[in-house]
Amino acid sequence: MRILLPTDAWYPQVNGVVRALSATVRELGSLGHEVLVVGPDRFRTVPAPLYPEIRLALAPGRLLARLADRFRPDAVHIPVEGPIGLAARRLCRRRGWRFTTSYHTRFGHYLQAWAGVGGSLPLAYQRWFHGAGAGFMVQTDTLACELKSQGFHRIRRWNRAVDTDHFRPLPDRDFLGLPRPIFLNVGRVSAEKNLEAFLALDLPGSKVLVGDGPLLPTLRARYPGVTFTGALSGEALVRHFGAADVFVFPSRTETLGLVTLEALACGTPVAAFPVPGPLDVIGDNPVGVLDDDLRRGALAALSIPRQACRDFALTFSWRRCTEEFLGNLVPVTSAA
Repeated sequence: MRILLPTDAWYPQVNGVVRALSATVRELGSLGHEVLVVGPDRFRTVPAPLYPEIRLALAPGRLLARLADRFRPDAVHIPVEGPIGLAARRLCRRRGWRFTTSYHTRFGHYLQAWAGVGGSLPLAYQRWFHGAGAGFMVQTDTLACELKSQGFHRIRRWNRAVDTDHFRPLPDRDFLGLPRPIFLNVGRVSAEKNLEAFLALDLPGSKVLVGDGPLLPTLRARYPGVTFTGALSGEALVRHFGAADVFVFPSRTETLGLVTLEALACGTPVAAFPVPGPLDVIGDNPVGVLDDDLRRGALAALSIPRQACRDFALTFSWRRCTEEFLGNLVPVTSAA
C-alpha cells in the first residue's frame, strides 16, 4: 500500500509524536508498504511561538498537492492539526479523498499553561479538523471516552509501543556520579509539563532534568541543586534513563506519555499522578506508583524491581501497534 503521511511533527523535532510516527513508518516499511512523509523540512518555515525548535510550514498547499498527485496514495493519514495538516485536509476534501487523523495534543490545556487562556475554542477547532476524516485514532480507552463525550466521532484505537532494542538496561548505571537515589524527568521544558511539581519536591539524593525548552533558563536559575542536561538523544538518552532510580512524570495533560514506556524499557520505575496517560500505561501494574502525593509516589517507587519494569515494557510491540494502525486506515476512494 502507498500511504501518504503529511505531518507538521517530524525531524529534526524531538518529541513523542515524532518518535511514534517514525517508528510506525519504519515498521510499515518492514511490512512492505511505501510511505511518503511530507514534513516541514520540505517547505519554507517560521519558528512556532514559544517553541522555536518547532518549524511551521509556510503555504505548503501547492507543493503538497504536487507530491500527493505524483505519489498516488492508497491511503492518507493526517496526524497533526498544523499548517501541513490543514493543507492536507483541504487537499483531500477537494480531491474527494477519504482520510484518517489522530489525536496527539491537548491544545486547550497547552494554551491555558502558556497564556492563561483556554476555553472551548481549541477544542472546537480540533473537533472541526478531525470531524472531516473517515477515522479518528486515539491512544487510550480513557482518551477515547473523554473525546467521545466532547463530540468526537468515528474513534478508533491506535495504541503506542516502545523500541525495546534501543531503550534497554545498560550495565554502567553510575556514570553520572551523583548521590543516589536519582530521580529523573525527560521531556520538553515548558509550562504544560508541570515540571515544578517535580523540581520542588523534597527528595533525597539527586534530581536530573533532561530536555530543552522555553522554561529552561528560568528553572535552571530557580533550582540550582538540580542537574539540567539540556536535550539528549541516542545512547546518551538511554544511559540517563537507565542511570535513574525513579522516573518522575508530573504532567497532567498527556495523551499518553511515551517517555514513561521508554523509562520502563530501561528498567526504571515510574512515579506519576493518577491522570489519563499514566493511568492507561501503568494502571495497577506493579511497575510504577500513581499518587496525588508525587513525593510519596516517588519514594514508594524506589522499591520496585527493575526487571519487572523491563519485562512489562517488552509487551509493547511496535509491530502489533503498526498492524493496528494499518487496520484503521481507509482507502482514499470508497469502492463503487
